Amino acid sequence: MNRRLREALIGLAYLLPALVILVAFRVIPIILSVRMSLFDWGMAGARAFVGLGNYVAVLRDPVFWKSLLNTGWYVLFEVPFILFVALFIAVLLNQKIRGLSAYRTIYYLPVVTSIVAVSVVWRWILQPDRGLLNYILSWFHISGFRWLQDPRGLFQLIAGPSVHLPPNLRGPSIALLSLVMMGIWKGIGYNVIIFLAGLQNISKSYYEAARIDGADRVAMFRRITWPLISPTTYYVLIMSCISAFETFAQVWIMTGPPAGGPLSTTKVVMYYFYENSFELWRLGYGAAIAFFAFFLILALTILQRVFLERRVQYG
Repeated sequence: MNRRLREALIGLAYLLPALVILVAFRVIPIILSVRMSLFDWGMAGARAFVGLGNYVAVLRDPVFWKSLLNTGWYVLFEVPFILFVALFIAVLLNQKIRGLSAYRTIYYLPVVTSIVAVSVVWRWILQPDRGLLNYILSWFHISGFRWLQDPRGLFQLIAGPSVHLPPNLRGPSIALLSLVMMGIWKGIGYNVIIFLAGLQNISKSYYEAARIDGADRVAMFRRITWPLISPTTYYVLIMSCISAFETFAQVWIMTGPPAGGPLSTTKVVMYYFYENSFELWRLGYGAAIAFFAFFLILALTILQRVFLERRVQYG
């Protein structure tokens, strides 16, 4: 046995445990899910081969398109807020201030807290009668918000009752925006840490040279900070979009029973997948929804790479 082959076998032996886990818990379940999506797979294993019938049914399902619209609103309203607020906080935490480590810990605590615990707490905060948020708003003589029970669209509220908007153009419901608010609070700490790492990787010499040239803080941010953290921003944008698209737990915990209300205005794609698979026991149909969600996330990521990566400045 020559040296090169022996080294290859040794390397494969080191990789083998990870490969076994990857194949057993990733590759095989994906293959079985593809197979399941081709069957009318019901409870107790009852099944009948339907080919692409489940996929065709999903495309004709108005509830699926409604859930996709809700997911789109969720991503559109959550991701930009997370992006810009996390960057703003990271810039503040990048200064030399007292108790810096304590501030960083405080902002990161929601990230390591269980999503179930966070959802239960936020459900109490958003209670219309005895919730903390409405109690605070009452100090300013603001009342009447039914955060998780209000199906009215944001754009319809802005336009007023005299303007009739089509259902798809009424915007996200107040209930969905309440979930967005919680999602921002839960996920912002992780992105703050990522942005902070990117900011601390910028050499101080750039700022010193800019000060000598008379640049103010705004100019330094536009010409130095923003271009040099573009790889970090690109990463945060992609991961935030994927995470927002996969939202499920807070919908299931905060909007039920039945979850997804009011009037299905918080029923996102991942919850619709769960509902079909594990409540209605339409396993084949649920698998088809899951693969549609996968391809939509993949398409969104590819579009971001095509149109945004060229603006990223590496090195």
